[in-house]
Amino acid sequence: MSSSVSEPEYVFDNARSEAQTRLTALEAFYDPVTIRHLEPVVTPGSHCLEVGAGSGSIARWMSGRVGPTGRVVATDINTRLLASVAASNVEVRQHNIVSDPLEAGAFDLAHTRLVLVHLPERKHVVERLIAALKPGGWLVLQEFESVRADPATFEGEHLLKTLVAMQDLMVDRGADNKFGRRLFPILSSAGLDEVAAEGHIILLQGGRPEAELLRANFSQLHEALITSGRLTEQEFSEDVARLDDPAIIWPSQILWTVRGRKRGP
Repeated sequence: MSSSVSEPEYVFDNARSEAQTRLTALEAFYDPVTIRHLEPVVTPGSHCLEVGAGSGSIARWMSGRVGPTGRVVATDINTRLLASVAASNVEVRQHNIVSDPLEAGAFDLAHTRLVLVHLPERKHVVERLIAALKPGGWLVLQEFESVRADPATFEGEHLLKTLVAMQDLMVDRGADNKFGRRLFPILSSAGLDEVAAEGHIILLQGGRPEAELLRANFSQLHEALITSGRLTEQEFSEDVARLDDPAIIWPSQILWTVRGRKRGP
């Protein structure tokens, strides 16, 4: 659900001081969506792998869901924000999903949220996650497809220059901002059964709690966006102010949830 990456160029580094604010906003916005998709496949006694666990909100939920007979392995390339995850059935593991060893055939569920989009080796990682599943185990992947406001077509929408600059910066640093939409054919061609996909998108409005995720993203990338030359300090400040204006609306990114089940022997 956050940074588990092989590249130091990753824009949302958990080592940054702003990371907790961003992850808190991310959890408030998307945890209900994630939990809705995980509830049918995370059951008492399940062994779960949560890759890019961020500050641990989904790992904590999994811990309660699987109970004392279950197990959760919560990984991230930087685990400093996972220190508060203290449940006896949760193992916090500093781990690079691209290159570090991972048990084969060990998990009933493997889940990531907003991890693969940042990895140049994203398809290789999908293969590794499938290999980590037991026969019959579920792979649940959640990734973005970028959407931009279109004020010429939809009255009232506002194209935030800072949001455009942020998306372009991510692409320059190796992200695939359409990867969420590519997941269905990737999982289908990988031989998984019961592959299904669902997109989640809402219309955001300034002054509402949902705008806080974008504010947190802008704050963490402030320096990088200005030094990249993509926008001026004045343009940045104006967009931050717009996040408080109820008259400003824009579409969220599409969060694609794609799942599939590993075939048995």
